[in-house]
Amino acid sequence: MMNTFNRRSAIKHAASIGAGIWSAANIGLAAPAFVAKRKFTMDLTPGAIGVNGNQTEVIELAAKHGFESVQPNSGYLTSLEDAGRKQLAAMMQDKGIVWGAAGLTVEFRKDEDTFKAGLKELPAIARAMQLAGVDRVSTWLMPRHDELTYVDNFRQHARRLRECVKILGDHGQRFGMEYVGPKTLWASARYSFIHSMAETKNLIAEIGEDNVGFVLDSWHWYTAHETVDDLMTLTNKDIVACDLNDAPTGLEIDAQIDNQRELPSATGVIDLKAFLGALVEIGYDGPVRSEPFNKPLNSLDNDPACAATSAAMKTAFALVGG
Repeated sequence: MMNTFNRRSAIKHAASIGAGIWSAANIGLAAPAFVAKRKFTMDLTPGAIGVNGNQTEVIELAAKHGFESVQPNSGYLTSLEDAGRKQLAAMMQDKGIVWGAAGLTVEFRKDEDTFKAGLKELPAIARAMQLAGVDRVSTWLMPRHDELTYVDNFRQHARRLRECVKILGDHGQRFGMEYVGPKTLWASARYSFIHSMAETKNLIAEIGEDNVGFVLDSWHWYTAHETVDDLMTLTNKDIVACDLNDAPTGLEIDAQIDNQRELPSATGVIDLKAFLGALVEIGYDGPVRSEPFNKPLNSLDNDPACAATSAAMKTAFALVGG
């Protein structure tokens, strides 16, 4: 665990992060502009950067700091009546904000009773999201298990997630899964599990529904030792959401720790120009959000956290022409 930062030292540290971001950007800004233009949105996912607020507060923050989409709060959307949905839609239209990807509310990684309880609630949640215009839902895959072998875990994931995917599909929603790449995590339990793009493709095929695909993350792409060629095997239809992060310096790839990341372009360890360039080439048109699990960033108040994240993402986007 990292040492706890007080508010003042965190702000100073964030300033140094920002300096590193702009320094790293100089190389990318000097590169030739890409012919194709990005279709993906700069997304604000508040919990990923330590921002607290209700749905309308997050939309206000997004508009203030130049984000183009926000994560839907499915609990809030489920509580709305028609009038509230119309008011929310008008607010988003006025501010030029669209929806990113919601998180899956079903806990599918634990026991069967917990899974079934969450699944029972999913139709009403999916319906509320559909009425609000949300069409993307995402989750992540734990790359290890203490009790289930790879095959048993694979079968359980396919069965449980297939049930979720069918419900979401009935409500016009695509579902994305994020594989988790660091060896320090997948090798830390008795049995390893899915931790690469190729393995996730196998799970997608086993689920066998048209509305299931990937959540890509530059961090997991990097820690899985993957390349641009791997990204180019995908199409826009295959990608539901995307996370953008950089990695700390001074560590080999297989020594990277999952909850110790950096804002995009902060270090230049991960080749974000190549990663984003592939997304531009593919024509990916969904949300791109930052999820650095960064202690100094999470220690900041809402406005400076959003400002630092926005600046970092704009710097990374500039690598492929903005």
